[in-house]
Order: sequence, then C-alpha cells, then structure tokens
Amino acid sequence: MKPVTVSIAVPQTPEQVYDFLDVMAHHERFTDHYLTNWRHSGPGRGIGSGATVTAVLAGTKSDVDVEVVEADRPRRLVERNVSAAGRRLAHGTYTIEPLPTGGSRVSFTYAWTRAPLADRVVAPLVRAIMRSANHTVLQRLAEELARHVSTAGS
Repeated sequence: MKPVTVSIAVPQTPEQVYDFLDVMAHHERFTDHYLTNWRHSGPGRGIGSGATVTAVLAGTKSDVDVEVVEADRPRRLVERNVSAAGRRLAHGTYTIEPLPTGGSRVSFTYAWTRAPLADRVVAPLVRAIMRSANHTVLQRLAEELARHVSTAGS
C-alpha cells in the first residue's frame, strides 16, 4: 500500500518539536481521539520507548504495539507499529524541518510494510481514513506544542 503523509507548520523550533515528540507519553495527548488505552513500555524517551494502544478507526478496534526504532535529533523519529496479530506492520515517521521564516514543518508519514488482505482490498479507503486521522493528529500536536512550550518556558 502507498504511504500517507500529512504536514503542518508550527512556530516552535525543530529542537522543541523533537524534544516533545521524543517523550512517548506525550503522544497520548494528541492521538487519544483514535488511540486509547495507553500502556507504556521501555524507557520514557528515545529508541526502545513504546506503548501498546487500542486503535479505534472506522468502527474497528485493534491493539497496536508501537516502538521507537530510530531517533535523529532534531530531524526525525521513526516508530514501528505492529497490529492485527502481526499481519500488519507499518512505520510512522515524524520528519521535522526548519522553516526559513522560523518555526518548523512537521510531517508524519505512515507507511505499511505488510498489510492484511482486508486492508489491501480497500486500500484507498484505508489510506483516506489514515490521512484524516493523522491530519487531526498534527493539528492536535500543534495545540499541545503551544501549551507545552509556553508552560516549559514559564
């Protein structure tokens, strides 16, 4: 299946964005509209940090194991996602780029490595659902960054 990418511009520096995203517990705050029942594992940040969550999308529920597998401060974080009893394997990649006028462009790409037949049969629908959910994720991330950075700076 083709990957899905969404992006947003935020006023925070790449370092501020990365440092917020690097903490796995922060992800619950901007993804809990479709990822619920968070159970954290591993270190709190960096490679090996992870969680098991319940994804609720399009009327279906699925447990997903999420683990950070690559970290390159302040540019990139890669999470491996395993679900559907191992039949679905994907990577979520946050890419953070400085903007010429200040702030950052944050992009999130969800790329399937392996997908169950049911997902592949309705791939355009699955991709549209993921694009919509992840667009909301980035909008909520921008709100959380604004709260977190203003609180941390106080």
